[in-house]
Amino acid sequence: MNAIASERDGLIRQMICATPSAAVPRLWCPPITHYAAGGRIDAMRMAAHWRTMVAHVGGFLVPGSTGEAWDMAAGEIAELVEVALDVAADLGTRVLVGVLRPTVEEVHAGIAAAVASAQRATGENDVATALRRRAIAGFTVCAPRGSDLTQAQIQTALESILDLGLPTAVYQLPQVTQNEISPEVFAALAARYPNLMLFKDTSGLDRVPLADRGASGVFLVRGAEGRYAQWLQESGGPYRGLLLSTANGFAEELRHVIALLEAGNMAEAVSLSDRLSDAVSATFAAVAAVPHANAFANANKAIDHFMAHGPAAVDVAPPLLHGGVRLPVDVIREVGAILDRTGFMPTAGYLAH
Repeated sequence: MNAIASERDGLIRQMICATPSAAVPRLWCPPITHYAAGGRIDAMRMAAHWRTMVAHVGGFLVPGSTGEAWDMAAGEIAELVEVALDVAADLGTRVLVGVLRPTVEEVHAGIAAAVASAQRATGENDVATALRRRAIAGFTVCAPRGSDLTQAQIQTALESILDLGLPTAVYQLPQVTQNEISPEVFAALAARYPNLMLFKDTSGLDRVPLADRGASGVFLVRGAEGRYAQWLQESGGPYRGLLLSTANGFAEELRHVIALLEAGNMAEAVSLSDRLSDAVSATFAAVAAVPHANAFANANKAIDHFMAHGPAAVDVAPPLLHGGVRLPVDVIREVGAILDRTGFMPTAGYLAH
C-alpha cells in the first residue's frame, strides 16, 4: 500500500468506521425529510425513522435529492443538517454533509459554514475533532454544474475543494450537474488526495467504478437503484457498498443482501435483490406523475408511510412533501398494493412499537 492509500485508509477508519478496527459500513442512506403541519421539519418523526435504520445502515448523507434539498432555501437546509446531526449523535451514527451546489464558490462557502457551525456546537477549534464530535464523517461534493465544462475545468474545481484537506466524498451526479467526472480525472484525484475517501455514482453508467474497481482504495458506493447484488464485489461488480434512497424503507433487506453475499449465498442474495428491484421500480412508476418534489423523495416517502403505519397506512393522511402538499391517496394505495404483491408489507408499523 503506497503512502496516499495508507493515509486514505487511516482517514476512512477515523471518520467513517465506528471504531478503527471495525469494517467500513457497506450500506448508507440519504434520508427523507419528515414534515409536521405548517411545513416545519419534524425532528421527532425523523428520529423514529432513523432508529429503524441504524442497525442496518452505517451512515447517512444529508442533505440530498431524497431529502428534497433541491427544493429548500438555505435556511431550511441549515436547519435540516442540524436536526440530522443531533439525531446522528443521539444514535451513535455519522453523517456525510452534502454540499451539492452548482458552483465551486458555493461549495467552498457551504463547507466553511458547516465547519464553523461544528466548531461552535462542540467548542472545538481543531477541525477534525469538531467534525468527529459533531458526528460528521466528511463532506459530499459534486462537479460544478454545466454541460459545457471540460474535464480540465471539472478537475480544477474538485482539486480546489480537496485542497482544503477535509474528508471528502465525491458524488457522480450527472442528472443535476449535466456532466460526468471521467475515469481519468478520478484516477488523478485519487492518486494525489488521500482525503478523497468515498465516491458515489448514481449515473447508472458506472464508468468510474468500472475503470477503478477498487484499485485506488477509494470506497466506491453505488447510488443507482436496481440489481443490488449484482453490482457488488462478491458478484464481480466494482462496488464495495451501496448508498441508496431505498434504504429509507428497505434498510434491513438491503443489508441482508450484502450479508448473504458475504456468506457466499449468491443465489439467495440475487433472489432478494431481484424482488427488491421489482418493488422499487414499480414504486417509482407509481409516483412518476406526481408533479411535486422529486421521484426519489416521493417513492421513499410512500414506502416509509407503510413501514411507519403498517397496512393501516391507507387510512392515515399521506406524508407531506416540501411546500405542504401531500402525496395523492391513489399513489399511497398503489404503493401499498406493490408492497403486498412483493411481500414487503410489514405486519405493524414502527410507530406502533
